[in-house]
Amino acid sequence: MLNTIIHGSPGAAPPLLIVHGLYGSGRNWGVIAKRLSDRGQVIAVDMRNHGQSPWNPVHDYPSMADDLAEVINAHGGNADVVGHSMGGKASILLALRHGEMINKLVVADIAPVAYSHDQTQFIEAMNSVDLDHVVRRSDAEAQLAAKGVDKSLQSFFTQSLDLPNKRWRLNLDVLRAEMPKIIGFPDVDGQWDGSALFLSGSLSDYVLPEHRDRIRSLFPRARFAKIPRAGHWLHAERPREFEASVRAFLNA
Repeated sequence: MLNTIIHGSPGAAPPLLIVHGLYGSGRNWGVIAKRLSDRGQVIAVDMRNHGQSPWNPVHDYPSMADDLAEVINAHGGNADVVGHSMGGKASILLALRHGEMINKLVVADIAPVAYSHDQTQFIEAMNSVDLDHVVRRSDAEAQLAAKGVDKSLQSFFTQSLDLPNKRWRLNLDVLRAEMPKIIGFPDVDGQWDGSALFLSGSLSDYVLPEHRDRIRSLFPRARFAKIPRAGHWLHAERPREFEASVRAFLNA
């Protein structure tokens, strides 16, 4: 089963499952998870091939959705779900394959479509880091900077460094091989009639007006909202606004 980070204790509200995006981990969501745990238990997962979760040669959305269903089943069988980017796509498929397990769904800055945003350049940058000369995370960040990686992403990527063992907690080889599946999306049918919020950053181009018909075909009750002055990493760029939007939707 996926590695989980638990915040808070079970309460009146269903548990909240938080699903990170590509190259992330449950740790990235610590502050938001802790704040939302005042309404009930929050479960942040490490997706397969990320963090402390098992590595697997398959990294596609049906497999990731089934991983999430296993976690929900282990925590009572029903949950609210928040998924960002790759985690949002996995959460979409979770709703379509295991809809009875989901109470409410928040999809953060992603649509159920194929993208051309190839992310392999970051795999090359991480692979280029000479881990034998890394003592602190800042050493790896300096090497990533030399490869042209943005400062905010340097810190994000190095949260997945296992410094004592001189390794990445990311299965970079599999993520590279499976990148077409990650930036794509399977051809799916069916609908989930539950309450879904597609929350995007106003500065992001991941959820466009032309995507709404496809979203509504799968989620007839979908609602749409934007966080001002936020891009694709809306939860990191505007954490308080993101938390407030998720809280209001879940508590409605």
